[in-house]
Amino acid sequence: MTRSYEFPEGFLWGAATAAYQIEGSSMADGAGASIWDRFAHTPGNMKDGDTGDVACDHYNRWREDVALMTRLNLQAYRFSVSWSRVMPEGRGRINEAGLDFYDRLVDGLLEAGIEPLCTLYHWDLPAALDDRGGWLNPDIADWFADYGQVLFEKFKGRIKTWGTINEPWVIVDGGYLHGALAPGHRSAFEAVIAGHNVLRAHGAAVRRFREVGEGRIGIVLNIEPKYPASDKPEDEAARKRAEAQMNRWFLDPLMGRGYPEELKDVYGRAWREFPREDFDLIATPTDWMGLNWYTRAVPENDPSAWPVRAKPVKQVQHAHTETGWEVYPPALTDTLVWLHEQTGGLPLMITENGSAWYDPPHAIDGRIHDPMRVEYLKNHLKAAHDAINKGVNLTGYMAWSLLDNLEWSLGFSKRFGITHVNFQTQERTIKDSGLLYAEVISTHGKVLDTV
Repeated sequence: MTRSYEFPEGFLWGAATAAYQIEGSSMADGAGASIWDRFAHTPGNMKDGDTGDVACDHYNRWREDVALMTRLNLQAYRFSVSWSRVMPEGRGRINEAGLDFYDRLVDGLLEAGIEPLCTLYHWDLPAALDDRGGWLNPDIADWFADYGQVLFEKFKGRIKTWGTINEPWVIVDGGYLHGALAPGHRSAFEAVIAGHNVLRAHGAAVRRFREVGEGRIGIVLNIEPKYPASDKPEDEAARKRAEAQMNRWFLDPLMGRGYPEELKDVYGRAWREFPREDFDLIATPTDWMGLNWYTRAVPENDPSAWPVRAKPVKQVQHAHTETGWEVYPPALTDTLVWLHEQTGGLPLMITENGSAWYDPPHAIDGRIHDPMRVEYLKNHLKAAHDAINKGVNLTGYMAWSLLDNLEWSLGFSKRFGITHVNFQTQERTIKDSGLLYAEVISTHGKVLDTV
């Protein structure tokens, strides 16, 4: 008997992007600089010296991109707003021209029958706020809530699903601990403080939304499940440290459990205690949670691997993407079941899932054949369906990404899109993976029964 992969009625299909990765024109029409404008223009930070100055030129080509979404049968589009485009100094003055861009985009989506899902913050902090300490300044919780209020009031009744912050762990680990991402700091002491303030900002924004907003609000976490490299006690201890530092650092306090005990061991004298009322703010209830999922890790004990003292062991029996990530779909099912249990059955949405593979710089005979991405997509959709069958309250799937784009400090060297972008001409070409995804949506998953 053939297995049926038809998804539940009401399951939401879409694709996701982030402002700095696709918009370009970051300083246009009165916008202020972000930390990514600064970081990308600092020599040595970006592969090949790439920047987001043009990116996918979505700021000027958004109508074309909405038309592309309709060709893909998308029901929803998850995008982020550039804080410094709307508030150039990060607080106070509103740049109406910048806000108008998102006004036009949301109207265009609604006219096309596509539901807008808005993320307030996807890593591009206004540079003016970074000058005031950025995520190290405790006042940022109020700054973020004020910024959120501008959008909550502007789009009330038009945007019904909101995310506060995308991937707090990456903001902190990449931006403050290891320095690979903006603002490029390398300090365990700063990482601990920044992580706490990111969570406080989320809580403040949720509370402000309850006062002035309408709809539902949540946060988006990246979870990378950890499987021990062996049954040795030291490898299991390494797994627990890695899981605490990456997955539970932010999840546990959101769920009212405070910080994992293992973080004291990971960060040593850089760790600090925080006021009880902060944790009440952080744990302000949300309506849903987003999961960004790409791969798993198999850590083993390694005392030299700072700060977690664990290093991943490459699983050579499986394929690995261009970013070196193992392809192992069963771990997505495991993660969804785990997250369902950890959140007490909170509605979940896969807000990012995708893979980077080599694609040619331009289409050949009008096509982009990407068989590895096709396999990744269909097998991870099946894994998501398996989780639903196990009782997970999964409400939607947003493919990463709508477009090939600027992969942060990796520049344009890694392509995640289900739509190819020729970065010389800005021509868009739906890849084979995008064609499959369009069919998945039109059949509500049933095409997966036969592929």
